[in-house]
Amino acid sequence: MGSIIAIGGPHGSGKSSVAKKLAEDLSMNYVSAGSVFREMAKNRNFTLKEFSEKVLNEPTIDKQIDKKTQELSQNDNTIVDAQLAAHFTPSDTLLKICISATPEIRWQRIATRDNKSIDEAKSETLAREKSEQNRFLKLYNIDVWDTSCYDIIINSDRIDIDQTYLLCKTIVQHVLKRSQN
Repeated sequence: MGSIIAIGGPHGSGKSSVAKKLAEDLSMNYVSAGSVFREMAKNRNFTLKEFSEKVLNEPTIDKQIDKKTQELSQNDNTIVDAQLAAHFTPSDTLLKICISATPEIRWQRIATRDNKSIDEAKSETLAREKSEQNRFLKLYNIDVWDTSCYDIIINSDRIDIDQTYLLCKTIVQHVLKRSQN
């Protein structure tokens, strides 16, 4: 069995912060679909909101992002950070974790991370998520809010990012150790 860990969840839930730190601390590769998306938007001089609207009419962009994520996630010893991570990682993925949070908490985190107002973070996030929900349903028949494909769901509303990370690290280390026996 490969040592691929999929970490998914909505924007602002803490999935990327946790996935990056896990990959670093456990000496694993790190793959991020969100980074690919943001980089493509930046390279084309679009805001995330504008790019989400553009991608809605150009399914080839989503397919490029997803193909690259899938290719990179085929390697063992990898943490995959993507909203659809649990759907696109190999069937023998060792563990699929969803990190969730309420919209209000997520908007606050995004506003802080991106140095913008909560209203701006809310507006952009709602537009982006609506666009993604429509695209992924149309392209792959996947409901982004369906968490049934995950092994573990962690609500990060009442715990900070460090506590979320420590919880995930404990679980991942246990599963990795168990898989090696």
